[in-house]
Amino acid sequence: MKNSMHLALVALLAATVSGMAQAKLPAPSDEAKAAAAAAADKAGWANKVAAYKLCQVQDRVVARTLAQERAAGKPAGTPVAMPACADPGPYAAADPAKKS
Repeated sequence: MKNSMHLALVALLAATVSGMAQAKLPAPSDEAKAAAAAAADKAGWANKVAAYKLCQVQDRVVARTLAQERAAGKPAGTPVAMPACADPGPYAAADPAKKS
């Protein structure tokens, strides 16, 4: 008796949850779309800043490693020529009118 009651309760709960999962959300407003675009733009800039900082650290590590190898008398290899680190500059919000 208890098992069948628990099974019925679990089945009812599963049906309710699956019905809620299939409900559709309303379309986002223009303000919400603009806020999402601004957040994506700022996140893209933050990724560029992170890549710039990583590039600078990598350059310092290579320079320090080559200096240590030369000081120890080991034959230091020549580093592969890489493009210079590109500073993304300060954040400037993208103009939504330019994208259209």
